[in-house]
Amino acid sequence: MDENVNTSTMNERESIILDASMRLFMRYGVKRTSMGDVAKEAEVSRQTLYNVFKNKGEILRAQIRRYAENAIAEINMGRETMDELGPQLDLVFEQMVVVGFDMMIAAPNVQDLIDGIDASSREELQKAAESFRTVLEQILMPYDANLRQSGLSAADLADFAQRSASAAKRAANDREHLLRLLGTLRTLCVKAAGQN
Repeated sequence: MDENVNTSTMNERESIILDASMRLFMRYGVKRTSMGDVAKEAEVSRQTLYNVFKNKGEILRAQIRRYAENAIAEINMGRETMDELGPQLDLVFEQMVVVGFDMMIAAPNVQDLIDGIDASSREELQKAAESFRTVLEQILMPYDANLRQSGLSAADLADFAQRSASAAKRAANDREHLLRLLGTLRTLCVKAAGQN
């Protein structure tokens, strides 16, 4: 990495590269996109690209990290105006599942995109899942006493909700089906928390 490049310039450059690579990954998939393609799309030299990301795996991990960070920021900002459990869960499910689902169905080569996820990318996906579990637990914590009366805890229900929502994304026939599955999960969580 060029030591003369300041962090704000590098962050902007990284963002440009991530935006360009996302367009390519969505259009052609990870496997069929080369580092040269990314450099061209981002309008940076190959050397600049390699100074920021060593390979497509690093780009994909950064994509996952950025997606999760942006989603958590959106959730936290939205939660500031919400008092009720149901709307907070809707917000989490929207950011955690629906946005990603919409991106995936818009990708013409979605299977290639999925196939491009390697072991280190799966590790990044696990970190993202943990972040969403943590947010769900924070949302459910005020209802922990009610949950415990039913033999549950905020942590257990958050884990179940995160895993169930992620599974719904993979199992849904279409967007409408996904929304119904998430609506059912929302209702179960709200009822378990003793809310109407």
